Amino acid sequence: MLTGCSGAAAPASTVDAEAAATGDWVVARDLEPGMGSVEADGVFPRSVTHFGGVTEIPAAPTRIAVVSTGQLDALLALGTVPVAATRAENSGLVPQYLTDAFPDDASALGTMSDIGKRTEPDLEAIAQADPDLILINSTRGTELYDALSAIAPTVLTKGNGVNWKSDFLLIADALGKEGEARGILDSLQSDSAAFAATHPAGEPTVSFLQSTGDRTRIMGVPSFAGGIAQDLGLGRPASQQFDDTSQDISAEQIDLADADRVFYAGIGQGQTFIEGAPLWSTLGAVAEGRTVAVDYDPWFTNAGPVAARLVQDQIVRAVKAD
Repeated sequence: MLTGCSGAAAPASTVDAEAAATGDWVVARDLEPGMGSVEADGVFPRSVTHFGGVTEIPAAPTRIAVVSTGQLDALLALGTVPVAATRAENSGLVPQYLTDAFPDDASALGTMSDIGKRTEPDLEAIAQADPDLILINSTRGTELYDALSAIAPTVLTKGNGVNWKSDFLLIADALGKEGEARGILDSLQSDSAAFAATHPAGEPTVSFLQSTGDRTRIMGVPSFAGGIAQDLGLGRPASQQFDDTSQDISAEQIDLADADRVFYAGIGQGQTFIEGAPLWSTLGAVAEGRTVAVDYDPWFTNAGPVAARLVQDQIVRAVKAD
C-alpha cells in the first residue's frame, strides 16, 4: 500500500470568499500561492503542496478515491473515472448530469465502490478500494488527513463552490494534468467573456434560489453560480449582493429572490416549497415568465467544470431568450 507523506502545514490562504468586497474576481482563477507541484505535467514522482501539507505521489494515479463535492466532476472532465466515491445526501453515487455527460463511462461508473456519505466517509471501505490517491476537501479532510494518508497519498483541496477553479487546478496538478485543466478553464472563460461582450455590464440581473423544503437559501456573490454570473458580466439583485455564499430565507422572504431572471431548484419538497410560497406569484420574474427550474446537483451541490459548463450554458440560453 502506498503511503502519503505529510509535511509542514500549507501556508495560510490569501484568497478567500470575501473577494467580492475587494473588486477581485470572486472565484479565484489560478492555483493559490504555494499550492501544487513544481514538476512538469506527466512527471512522477511529484510532491504536491495542498491544504493539508505536502504529499509525495510516486506514480501517475490510476486508482483514485474521491470523497468531497465536485471531485467526481473534476476527474471525469480530465478523462479519469475513480475507483471509489462518496454519496451526497438525497443523491446517488453518480449525479444524473454526470451520467448524461459521460455515457461512454457508464460501465466504469457503475463499478465504482461506494465509500459512504460525503459527510461520513467510510475509512474501511476506502481502504478496501485500494486507492493510490485520495482526494478530499478541507471541510472533513483536516480531521481525517492522518487516517487517510495511512491508506494512500492524500491531497486536500480547499472546498466550497467559490474555490472550484483553484481546486480543479490542484486536483489536476496531482494527476500531472494541470495544463489540460487550464485548457478547460480557458475555454469556459473565453465563452463567458464573448457573451459578456454582447450586453451592458451588470444587465440583466440574475437570481439563484435553492430549497430542500426545510431550508431555503438565496445565493450570494461568492458562490458557484454567483461566480459564473460574474464571468458572464451579469448583475445580481441588491438583495443578493452580499459577501457570504448564501443567506437563509423564510417563505415570507421569497421576494428577496426576485430579479430579471430567477434560476431555482429544490430537492425533496424544495421545489414545491418555493412554488407554493405565498409571495412567489408576486415576483416580477414569475409574473413575466422569467423563472427557470434547474437541476439541483450541478447548480448547488457539485462545483466542477462539467457543472460549470452546464450552468453557464443554461444561463446564456435563458438570457438570450429575453
